Amino acid sequence: MEKIVALVDSSRYSESVCDHAAWFASAHGASLTLLHIVGRRESGTEEADLSGSIGLGARTALLEELAELDGQRARFAIKKGRALLEDAQNRSEKAGANQVTTSLRNGELIETINEMESSLDLIVIGKRGVASKYDMEHVGSNLERVARSTKKPVLVASREFAPIKKILIAFDGGISAKKAVQHVAENAIFKGMECLLLHAGPDSWSGNEQLEDSAKLLQNAGLQCETKTIAGQAEAVISQTVEADGFDMLVMGAYGHSRIRNLIIGSTTTQMLSSCKVPVLLFR
Repeated sequence: MEKIVALVDSSRYSESVCDHAAWFASAHGASLTLLHIVGRRESGTEEADLSGSIGLGARTALLEELAELDGQRARFAIKKGRALLEDAQNRSEKAGANQVTTSLRNGELIETINEMESSLDLIVIGKRGVASKYDMEHVGSNLERVARSTKKPVLVASREFAPIKKILIAFDGGISAKKAVQHVAENAIFKGMECLLLHAGPDSWSGNEQLEDSAKLLQNAGLQCETKTIAGQAEAVISQTVEADGFDMLVMGAYGHSRIRNLIIGSTTTQMLSSCKVPVLLFR
């Protein structure tokens, strides 16, 4: 792992994003880029025609005033973004990251991620952003958009960082789940950790051989890995196991087998992101 990007805003999750990103970066000797996006609405570049709602006599003066207000708003957004990045850099370096840079971009989040994606190894983002700070029942819209659009691993930071020593890998035999197992096996940061490889679902599942093969791969990589199969609704079983057994991180594929999950985040994934109080590492 050579390059990590962490998405920073003014939400309550940003400090945790810095801490999680610094943990990964320091363990791998990776570079960390802290990214803040100034949207088109904040920067005053979003097109809007308000002239039709202004009377003839006042139109010119008011349009000039609106333009000046847009300019003030844009300048404030840039100053705020720089201040956020400066604080984030200080926090990340104190948390152990050595190669930390900042990037302030104007535009749209997904366009920016797509431009950077080829050189990235990991994206770190908070579960919720500024706009959803009062909505604790759902994940943020930016998280959903990033998870749908990128092919890179996405680490969803929990509200506060805590040492990670025990992980649960949700396994359904799908491509993204196998990719998650392979990544954990190849990533030295997980070596020596306790790991549970869990399949949750119907009794009729016939993938026990895949489950055991994946466990052997993890054991050979130095993890203390066990397997478990629990019948029941996947999102409920996984969530309950994470909480009841004190896991520090959930690792899972972002998509399952069903066709609809090729279009949107799978229902299990969305539920996990919403309910889990631990960080979630997603793979496509």
